Amino acid sequence: MCLCSSRASLFAIFAFATCGGYSGELRLSVDCANKSESDLSIDIAFAYPFRLHQVNFEAPTCEGKRRETLALIGDFSSSAEFFVTIAVFAFLYSLAATVVYIFFQNKYRENNRGPLIDFIVTVVFSFLWLVSSSAWAKGLSDVKVATDPDEVLLLMSACKQQSNKCLPVRSPVMSSLNTSVVFGYLNFILWAGNIWFVFKETGWHSSGQRHAADTMEKQPGGYNQGGYNQDSYGPSGGYNQPGSYGQVGEYGQSQSYGQSGPTSFANQI
Repeated sequence: MCLCSSRASLFAIFAFATCGGYSGELRLSVDCANKSESDLSIDIAFAYPFRLHQVNFEAPTCEGKRRETLALIGDFSSSAEFFVTIAVFAFLYSLAATVVYIFFQNKYRENNRGPLIDFIVTVVFSFLWLVSSSAWAKGLSDVKVATDPDEVLLLMSACKQQSNKCLPVRSPVMSSLNTSVVFGYLNFILWAGNIWFVFKETGWHSSGQRHAADTMEKQPGGYNQGGYNQDSYGPSGGYNQPGSYGQVGEYGQSQSYGQSGPTSFANQI
């Protein structure tokens, strides 16, 4: 249990660190027909929690010295913050559970309350990891589209004129965000797999085994009272009853094939 908790806390750290600590940047180039109005290095920086609609940047209009202020599209903070929040709480709970397992083992097992709480929390976190990871995977997909340099160029009025040349210079690096999604699903697998071990700690598993053992012990007793174990071939049986062959015949002689047979034969002689 302690090992599982330490792994869960470690994976949770990787999950919220790779997502919550992210910052990226893209660079665009606008080459106007009038070279003096061009801007070949337009840097656009964004970061967690990915409220892209609040990320502003300036771009030339290629109409004199006038510049326009634009913003990226989209707000993906809900899925990102939900993912990071679950990761932080999972880390704190795993850390607390590790301390309890090591230093407060007796309190943990008292009245079976600790394992029961641990089981419920583990099931809840497994579900939350699945939901938050799926939501963040969808949010990350939308972030990639919103920060794609080719998509951002479409926002500029200067790029709508064929006489001007608009080119993407550098795309944002999303490798750490991809890693955060992977760690999110790894956390789900870890917590879901940990359900079985926590379930065994609750005592429900052992009580179920004892109930099955008691049932198996009671089953043979039922056959001892059935008709198959009656002494059907004993003294009271139909085949061992005396006198079945010792009846008196119609000639008045004792026709017996049992122990009285030799005596009757001797008397006749």
